[in-house]
Amino acid sequence: MNRRNTIQKELVLNAVMKMRRHVTAEEVYDYIKIDYPTIGKGTVYRNLGILADEKKIRRVEIPGGADCFDFTLEKHYHVRCIECGKVFDVDMDETKTIYSFIHDRHGMKFLDYDIVFKGICKDCQDKGEE
Repeated sequence: MNRRNTIQKELVLNAVMKMRRHVTAEEVYDYIKIDYPTIGKGTVYRNLGILADEKKIRRVEIPGGADCFDFTLEKHYHVRCIECGKVFDVDMDETKTIYSFIHDRHGMKFLDYDIVFKGICKDCQDKGEE
């Protein structure tokens, strides 16, 4: 199904691209409403979902937390700080053997993945040392 582009969808896409980090729907809403105070929260949430479905942004499911939206479309891994909740890209090549392992061991047709490691970011480590 081909959905039409709307001004609101462009605002949401531009916000994710300009923020240049892994953002929650709430953060995108707060960012947009500074310049467009009449935009509805539901409009932002709905358009994030549409943009993710259209593969213009990537939805990253965070266990125990709010989904994040990523401007990087290539498959990659993430790490989430258990202190502040920020999500960062893991700078490493994708492990292709995981696909065959999942298929060969469990007979699954591999569709997609979200691998999120847990840790404590540098900023939170520094705060803990103060």
